[in-house]
Amino acid sequence: MRLEEGQVAVVTGAASGIGLAMARRFAAEGLKVVLADVEEGALDKAAGELRQDGAQVLARVVDVGERESVQALAEAAYDTFGAVHVLCNNAGVGSGAEGRMWEHEPNDWKWAFAVNVWGVFHGIQAFVPRMIAAGGPGHVVNTSSGDGGIAPLPTASVYAVTKSAVVTMTESLYAHLKAEGAPVGASVLFPGPHMLRTGLWESHRNRPERYAKERPRRTPYRSLDQWESAMRAAGREVEFTPVEDVAGTVVDGIRADRFWMLPESEHSDRQIRARSQSMLDRADPSYLESFILD
Repeated sequence: MRLEEGQVAVVTGAASGIGLAMARRFAAEGLKVVLADVEEGALDKAAGELRQDGAQVLARVVDVGERESVQALAEAAYDTFGAVHVLCNNAGVGSGAEGRMWEHEPNDWKWAFAVNVWGVFHGIQAFVPRMIAAGGPGHVVNTSSGDGGIAPLPTASVYAVTKSAVVTMTESLYAHLKAEGAPVGASVLFPGPHMLRTGLWESHRNRPERYAKERPRRTPYRSLDQWESAMRAAGREVEFTPVEDVAGTVVDGIRADRFWMLPESEHSDRQIRARSQSMLDRADPSYLESFILD
């Protein structure tokens, strides 16, 4: 797909982090941008900055876990700009679950699935039929993660399960679009290849009351800065990928019609090979052994 001035890009989770970086990059390419986020203050700030830079912007407070909220976003986008050419289902949260899987609160799973899985499906259902009906080129980008999308980090199993689901959903979407002969592409994004400085670490700040914790946490939430400090104290330096690089991966991937938006990484490649070989050998998942010892 060619990205051209005047086209329209919709990005969820657009008030900060990867979503905002994508919105900025699309605007720099001359696209009109629709920003959706659940955090109103941050959303207003992001939209204001983009407008100051000359972008045409529509900003909407959206809870992607609610179908009606995403449908209203689609209505607003088409009413304002008349078309949508790029859809980035990017909004995501960590679950805040503690302990072993059998100790997790059901609300940890319900919230993570509402945003990370249902949010992607709601975006597909609200926008893709209109994108197909328009008859022109389009592209859908769904944000997954190496955690789950490639192999799970068992200490963050809820998140991993949701991101694995995003991969399968996007593969299925790709097949359905091809079966329809639609000029709309689909891609799954694996941000990276290193850690990212995003608000995902503090997802709890936007946790809805309907998915509230049923009991107090045993340990306080840990910020990214605290986690990084702990790693350094343990003698481990952590590498970070700028969110602008992730946005570049998305733009390049759309132009190349690339399904796997997966930056080159020896670590990721080892995980992919180890998991695939384990399946082919019908062997135990030895690639998880370092976590089993935790």
